[in-house]
Amino acid sequence: MAALDGTAVGLIGLGHMGRPMARNLSAAGARMIVHNRSAAPMEELAAEGMTAAASPAETAAAADVVILMLTDTPAVETVISGEAGVLQGLRGGGLVIDMGTTKVPTTRALAAEVAARGGGYVDAPVSGGTIGAEAGTLTIMAGGAEADVARAMPLFDVLGAKTTHVGAVGAGQVAKAANQVIVGLNIGAVAEALALARRAGVDPAKVREALGGGFADSRILEVHGRRMVDGQFAPGAKSTIQRKDMDQALELAAELGLEMPATALSRDLYDRLIAAGHGDLDHAALIKAIDPEA
Repeated sequence: MAALDGTAVGLIGLGHMGRPMARNLSAAGARMIVHNRSAAPMEELAAEGMTAAASPAETAAAADVVILMLTDTPAVETVISGEAGVLQGLRGGGLVIDMGTTKVPTTRALAAEVAARGGGYVDAPVSGGTIGAEAGTLTIMAGGAEADVARAMPLFDVLGAKTTHVGAVGAGQVAKAANQVIVGLNIGAVAEALALARRAGVDPAKVREALGGGFADSRILEVHGRRMVDGQFAPGAKSTIQRKDMDQALELAAELGLEMPATALSRDLYDRLIAAGHGDLDHAALIKAIDPEA
């Protein structure tokens, strides 16, 4: 018997992350109901045996659990609270799981709206990119009531290799903000280091190899450093998304009276990259803002 046999799961948002997540849940036995703003991804998954829903409300009405994998906070607000949104179809006792990166105050407000309709809410943003989504090895940071997170765990066990219940609703998004600060700053550090090597006439690939295993080693150096060396920037996570996430972290810090100067500088580098027309490239393309010839 598969892990999710008999569970009806709605998944809204079928981009680079959502499609492989839907496939992994389906392979684990879930009956998948999928929705996306554009039709092509729904048609693709419907051809694989999933059910395409006409709206978020229709998705929620057919599902025990609804997962959102959307690009930004306005999209999450619209999908949940908008016309034909999740709230219009949510079953009593239904569970909503936001696995995107959403602003903390909005997360808490939407959770209250879902609770008023008799549903549960878990914010569970992820780290691991498209690679992790495809392999089912995402790192999941969950915020919510103990019982709601427990209900979500069978799904998280399929989608990820590690899940941490960080705290109450919103805590998952705080953890993801911290994650994105570290990711963004480390990408910048690797980009500057490899750009320095190239300008000094030393092979960046050899420098990256030399740094592996030392104190400078990291998953960022391994994965994103390889992309920088190879000049391969097909998006696992778009630069525009990384920029948005760092801006949200800075907004949260400002609300708390905290200054994060390095994060602000990194966000501004992403602005430079996007202004040069590279916003749809992987966030490893940040090296182009430092060394355009890289």
